[in-house]
Amino acid sequence: MPQIRPISDLRNNFAEISRIVHEGGEPVFLTKNGYGDMVVMSVEQFEAFRQERRIDIALQEAQREALENPTRYDFDEVSSNLRKKLIAKVDGADT
Repeated sequence: MPQIRPISDLRNNFAEISRIVHEGGEPVFLTKNGYGDMVVMSVEQFEAFRQERRIDIALQEAQREALENPTRYDFDEVSSNLRKKLIAKVDGADT
């Protein structure tokens, strides 16, 4: 259940807001004059949000590329080629 609090609670009850954010693992939504104004979250929550966003962007880009390029690769062929390259790199015969 999302925590929705008036923005004055940030000033008047900062320790409680901090505890909710850190212990509950969820952001706190702050309102001003009855309307959404800010979201408070822990650094960990923010970093997780950023990582999810980067993954979403990468997936959208991959999907866009897949739609533009009809070429498809067989998994066995790709893994075999990568294995050969890895063996060559380990043996010192970079290609």
